[in-house]
Amino acid sequence: MRRLQIAVIGYNQDKSNEKTNKIAYEVGTEIAKAGAILICGGLGGVMEYACKGAKEHGGLTVGIIPQEEVQFANEFCDVVIATGLGYARDFVVSTSADGIIAVGGGVGTLIELCVGYMLKKILVTIPSSGGTAEKFGGSYVDDRKRVFIQTSQNAYSAVKVILEYFGSKQ
Repeated sequence: MRRLQIAVIGYNQDKSNEKTNKIAYEVGTEIAKAGAILICGGLGGVMEYACKGAKEHGGLTVGIIPQEEVQFANEFCDVVIATGLGYARDFVVSTSADGIIAVGGGVGTLIELCVGYMLKKILVTIPSSGGTAEKFGGSYVDDRKRVFIQTSQNAYSAVKVILEYFGSKQ
């Protein structure tokens, strides 16, 4: 049976802060403990801290980066997919995931969230992390109501929501 792939999306290093980095680290840790594969955009900020949390707890991390050269990925990525696609890589991140967790985030995170929404992926945000996660958690993106964007208070419950959706127990 294929392992679950959970994307962690959120602030890049330019907007992340101590709080969002801590939450991202905890999300990565919980993904690793669940035996799932962490998918992310492979760069800094939330992506790097999520990968670090997963790596330090025996997890497998995949970074899907916008550049053409693998060396742009953060040091905690086990597998680097250098797309050369620029912002279009956001589509690859969301499409590759079974479920998506948002920690903070700006417009790039919103793009990833919207792709997940259109594809009817299980979406979870941690609103206390601010940004896109706060603005869109607990709602639908539009009046089509394709998928409700769930909220969680912490990393453990965010991962648990996705695991339960797929019938797994942590």
